[in-house]
Amino acid sequence: MDEVRQLVTDIKNGKLSPIYFLMGEESYYIDEISKFIESSILTEEEKGFNQMVLYGRDVSVEDIVGQAKRYPMMAEHQVVIVKEAQDLSRTIEKLVDYVEQPQPTTILVINYKYKTIDKRKKLYKALKKGGVIFESKKLYDNQIADWIRRVLSGHNYTISPKAAQMLAEFLGTDLSKIANELDKLKIILPEGTQITPEHIEQNIGISKDYNNFELQKAVGAKDVLKANQIIKYFGENPKDNPMVVTVSLLYSFFSKLLHLHGLHDKSPRSVASSLKINPYFANEYIAATRNYPMKKVSGIIATLREFDVRSKGVGSNAVGQSDLLKEMIVRIMN
Repeated sequence: MDEVRQLVTDIKNGKLSPIYFLMGEESYYIDEISKFIESSILTEEEKGFNQMVLYGRDVSVEDIVGQAKRYPMMAEHQVVIVKEAQDLSRTIEKLVDYVEQPQPTTILVINYKYKTIDKRKKLYKALKKGGVIFESKKLYDNQIADWIRRVLSGHNYTISPKAAQMLAEFLGTDLSKIANELDKLKIILPEGTQITPEHIEQNIGISKDYNNFELQKAVGAKDVLKANQIIKYFGENPKDNPMVVTVSLLYSFFSKLLHLHGLHDKSPRSVASSLKINPYFANEYIAATRNYPMKKVSGIIATLREFDVRSKGVGSNAVGQSDLLKEMIVRIMN
């Protein structure tokens, strides 16, 4: 995110590169940087003759180079944006000659999504030397809640730890999907608002009481009644609560508990740092270790692996998701 800020700041300050090669598994920042360049370098009057958007499936590398070598008309620069350039993956190395001698009055933007070019080859080395190459990497599950907080902070909003975790657990790691939901909240709620679980439930439709985050909390506390209530809700709403997500979250939780059992310093600050969790939740993990000794945790991890396989239809003998969930929770909590 800091790299993105610096790139945007440089462009705002007129520090332009002749080539921006935007690549990587996470498409969100590729799209955002490309849209920023598309909207900010040329005036509306200049765009008519000097801004061109091409699509990788419709053009060749030679077409891109030919367009990039044109001179701008009544403007200092022309901007050429190539979207879905990953469709040119077999021939993208042909761009190397242009990258080594780019047209100084052209700003060429290549959006190469969901993959990266070979860093051992000439194109990558030429881009590092003569352009800007940005790699957008997927965030890990445990980084999403913090990303949500930072994005909202930049727009003068705050969010409670539980609300951030609810969004992260429900929406996964697709930043574009998360950003769309945050945009909805920003339209509905005034600036300065602290976003709460109630806001999430009312405006996005995620139950604040019956979700994987609350299930993890109930299981960790050995609250059998609450855990069974949530599992019953999941069984009645399977499309919104796929078992594979529940198993994955619990597997992550108990893996962290296993790590926690091995720590010498079990203070909340040390636990939060070692497990890479929000300090707000550290005591919840510490309390769970008292309910689940190390040997028990190891057994639970094996159980979760078994149910991960069974939830995908292997050896389950056509048992429904609801029954599988009930059996899994009973085995974990007994």
